[in-house]
Formats: sequence, structure tokens, C-alpha cells
Amino acid sequence: MLEYACAAAAAPGEPSERAPYNRAMDESARHLRLLTETAAAVNSSLDLEEVLALVARKVAEALEADACFVYLYDERADELVLRATHGTRVEEMTRRPKMKPGEGITGAAAEAREPIMIASDAHLDPRFKTFVNLPEDEYQSILAVPILARETLEGALNVRTRRPRVFSDGEIELLLAIASQVAQSIEHAKLYAAAQRRVEELEALARISEAVSESLYLEESLEAIVKTTMAAVSATGAALVLEDGKIAWPEGRAGTFAVRTPLRWKRRQIGELVADKDSAFTDDERALLASIAHHAAVALEHGRAVMRGVLAQEIHHRVKNNLQTVASLLRLQARAVGVDPLRALDDSVNRILAIAAVHEVLMERHDDDVDLGELLERLRKTLVQGLASDKQVHAELGSVSLAGHRATALALVFAELFQNAIEHGGGAVRIELGQRNGDVVLAIADDGGGMKGEPGQGTGLSIVRALVRDELRGTLSLENEGGLRAEVVFPAG
Repeated sequence: MLEYACAAAAAPGEPSERAPYNRAMDESARHLRLLTETAAAVNSSLDLEEVLALVARKVAEALEADACFVYLYDERADELVLRATHGTRVEEMTRRPKMKPGEGITGAAAEAREPIMIASDAHLDPRFKTFVNLPEDEYQSILAVPILARETLEGALNVRTRRPRVFSDGEIELLLAIASQVAQSIEHAKLYAAAQRRVEELEALARISEAVSESLYLEESLEAIVKTTMAAVSATGAALVLEDGKIAWPEGRAGTFAVRTPLRWKRRQIGELVADKDSAFTDDERALLASIAHHAAVALEHGRAVMRGVLAQEIHHRVKNNLQTVASLLRLQARAVGVDPLRALDDSVNRILAIAAVHEVLMERHDDDVDLGELLERLRKTLVQGLASDKQVHAELGSVSLAGHRATALALVFAELFQNAIEHGGGAVRIELGQRNGDVVLAIADDGGGMKGEPGQGTGLSIVRALVRDELRGTLSLENEGGLRAEVVFPAG
């Protein structure tokens, strides 16, 4: 055996027949190692952007190239879109290069499903495609291969060198093997990205459902929907437009692109969800907006139903209290001695009108507080018309806010005092409403002869005193000089 080995050995200075074989073995081993390292690198992450950045860097390193460009295939747009580079920072580009399969050298490789290699002057090839913001013409050689997953086009990649270079068959096979491994990694990353999007969608819808179920107030639900919409699709602005054209909770600003998604309830459109972005909305984002719009429609109808129920209860409560007040006043009037029945009926009508005026103002304002100036002006016009009086009435009514139930008491007080001034005063009546030292002051004065006898007698003034004392927690004062001046003072709070 030793003799055979010696005989087989080459003589000193003669070329060894094993040298090319050893070089081929070394290259194969290096390529296998590079393929293993690249595969391990791209499989180390499920984040698509990170995978593509690793692919560009590892492929360039594996083939000792100056640059590597990785394109992903957008099946919906039928375009190859540059997603990662080594040698040029793709994120710094104002517009990402795109090409149809068949366009450019890389697009031709993708369409043909086979590698294309040009050793020098690649930019002179008739298939070469120029991009304004991609300096491809500074490279001499190019090797482009498709990225295929079970014959399905996932993208394409190319490597480039600034000096002319002929890529060997082994290097081409290595790049094809890397591309095949990359295709699987891209598929996995896409599935992971889709799962992440679905989780984010479900979380967004869960937040909306939680806000809708927990809040009894429509405005809070609408605010949560708009803010969640902006976060879910990274919108620059969003709003809910109701069927009457009113815009509810506009947030942010308008963008270059806008999507208007209808809000439907029982086959009827009850509004729109509007979202704005500076970039186009994807199909996934449009689908998410449709789901959010459905929840928004449910929230809108739920909130309206709650408001209708609350409003019905509030109306019932107010009507019941007002009827009880009317009944009490009528009983008090009935117990009065020596009262003209027609006069008693007129008094009761005026008191009911006073209560109705408060109720009307409350309904118009959709609020629990009443502007007393607005209320008294409305009541003054109604009472003057009913009394058919031609007396001059001068009113200085400040803006004073008061809770609804107390406003009813003040309206009754005003009706009694104003009717008394119209009927028993002179030719003019003066009304003043304002605030003094934190108290509300209502004064009604006439220029008549004043009251005969003890001021404050009679059913009407008895009612006034009781209301001022018990409901307004204030005081009533009567001054019988140059006519009668009645002043009611009570705390604003």
C-alpha cells in the first residue's frame, strides 16, 4: 500500500491531477457553508422586513458582491417592488422602484423563472431598466434569479459588482439555492405578518366592543371608535359622519387618500366612517375599516336606544312632577275663599303656561340647565299675549343658568308677580334679572298705586312665598313706594 501511494504521487514540479478536484471540493464546501449560514440567518426571524434585510446582506457577503437588491412580487398589482438592498439604503428613497415581470433584467429573470447573468456593461443591455433614485448603472455585472416557492413567484433578487465579473455555474447554483430557501422564509414571514395583522385587528375590535358595552354615553363610544380607527390603520385623521350630515368626533387631519365606509343598520345607511392617510389603503386595512364600521353602526344605534330610554324616563319624571305641581296649585286655589272662578281659571292657565315654557326650553337645549334670561323673555311674551295688555314692558335680562327643577319654581314665581304687575300696576312694568354677590336677583316693578293694606296677602303671593322659600331657598321682599317692587333673591348654586 505504501508503494502504491508513492507511485501514484506526482513527481516534484509536475502539475497535480487532484488540484482542480480539490479546488472544486473547496468551492462546494464553501458554498454549502454559505448556504447553511444564509439559511440560518434568514430563518432566525419571522419579521418580513428583517428577513429581507438579512437576505440582501448575506447574499452579497456569500458571493462577495458589491450590492444586492431584493424584490417582492405584489400579485394584486402584478409588480415587483424593491423591498431590501445591500449597498444602497432603500428606506432613504422617496419612491420605491417597481417593475412588471419582464421589465428590466431582474424582471426578465422573474418572468422566465430562470437566472440571467451579464458579466460586463449590464446597463447597455436592451433589457436594462433605469430608475432615477437607484444607481444601478454604476455596476458592471449582474446576476439575477427568481425567488420561487413551489413554482409560485415570490420575488426576485440580483447581485452586482462594480468590476466586470463572470459568475461561475457553482455561484449561480448557490444563488438559486439561496433564493429557494429565501422563498420559504418569505412565505413564513408573510404568514406571520398576516397573523400579526389579524391579532391587531381583533384587539382593535375588542377595544371598540369594550368601549361600546361599558359606556352609556353615545359621545364616549363615538370618540373611542374614531381614536381606535386612527391607531388601527395608522390614519392621519378619522371621523364619523352621521346621516344628518353632522360630523361626530373629527380627529387629526386630512390625508392624500381617504376611505369612506358606510355604517349600515338593518339595511339602512345611518352614517359613514371616514379615514385619511398619506399613503394608499391596503385591502387588509379596508377590510378592517369595514369591520370597525359595523361596530360603529351597532354602537350608534345602541347609544341612540339608551338615549331614547333615558330621555323617555326624564320626560316621564318631569311631566309627573309638573302635573303634581299643577295639582297642588289647583288644590290651593280651590281652598281660597271668595275667589272669582274665572279669575282662578285664568291664574291656573298662566301657571301651566309657565311650567310648559320651562319644559320647552329644556327640550330645545337637551340640557338639565336653563338660561333664565331666555326663559323669562319667552314667558313674558306668552303672558302679555294672554293678558291682552297694552302696557309698556321694559326688560333687562342677564344670562343666568339654573337647574331645570329650580327653573320651574322661578317661572311660577315670575308668572304670579308679572301678572300682578300687569293687572294692578300703572302704565309700565320693569323686569330685571341679574346676579349680585353670587345670588340671583329677579325684580319686577310697576308704577301703579301700590298695594292696599298688608303686602303679601292673597293666594298668588302665598304661592310665591312658598316657592321662594322651599324651592329656591331664597327671600321675597315687597316695597310699596311709587308703585310695587317685588324682589326675589336666591343662591345661584
